[in-house]
Amino acid sequence: MDQTFTLLPLHLDPTSKAVSSPLPHLAAPLAILSNTHRTLVPLQGQIPPPPLPTNPKRSAQIQKMRDQGNTSLRRSTAASAQEAVQLYTYGVDMALGRPGWEPAALVRDEAATLYANRAQAYMAISMWPEGAADGATSVELKRGGNGKAWWRRGKCLAEMGRWEEAKVWVREGLEVEGNEGDLAALNREIEAHLAK
Repeated sequence: MDQTFTLLPLHLDPTSKAVSSPLPHLAAPLAILSNTHRTLVPLQGQIPPPPLPTNPKRSAQIQKMRDQGNTSLRRSTAASAQEAVQLYTYGVDMALGRPGWEPAALVRDEAATLYANRAQAYMAISMWPEGAADGATSVELKRGGNGKAWWRRGKCLAEMGRWEEAKVWVREGLEVEGNEGDLAALNREIEAHLAK
C-alpha cells in the first residue's frame, strides 16, 4: 500500500490560537479542536497530577498469586503445575491491569517475574512452545538480571529441537547476563548436541 503525505492548508490565528482551514470538510473537526483548546487553556496548572502511590492491595494480591503458584509448582505433579499456570496467569492479568498512572517499571518487574515463573510451570508439563513464549516475554520486559527467563526459553527451544535458535538465544543471554551458571551449562549442552 502506497502512503502519501498531503499538506493541508491550515491557518493558526496568532491571537486566539484557533486553527482553521479553507477546506469545508475540515471545518467541523477543527472547530472541535479549537473549542477543546479554549476550554483547557484557563485550567493550566489547576489539574492535579494523578496519584503516585501504588495500590498496596493489588501488589499484595499479585505477590499472593506468585507465592501460591510457586507452592503449587513445588508439588511436582502435572495437576499442580497446571494450577500454577493458572495462578501465574491471574497474577499477570492483575499486574498488566494496573491503572496507567502507576509506575510502568513496577508493572514490568511484576509481569517479567510472573511470565518467567509461568514459563517454568509450562516446562513442568512439557508445554514447550508456551514456555518459550513466556520466557521471551519475560526477557522483553526485563533484559538484565533475568537469567532464569533466558535459560527457560533456551531450554524450551532445545526441547523442541530448535537447536540453532536455542544457540543464538543462549549466546545473547550470556552477553546480557554475563557467565550465569545455568545459562553457561545450557550453552555447553547445546554446543555438544550441535557438534554431533
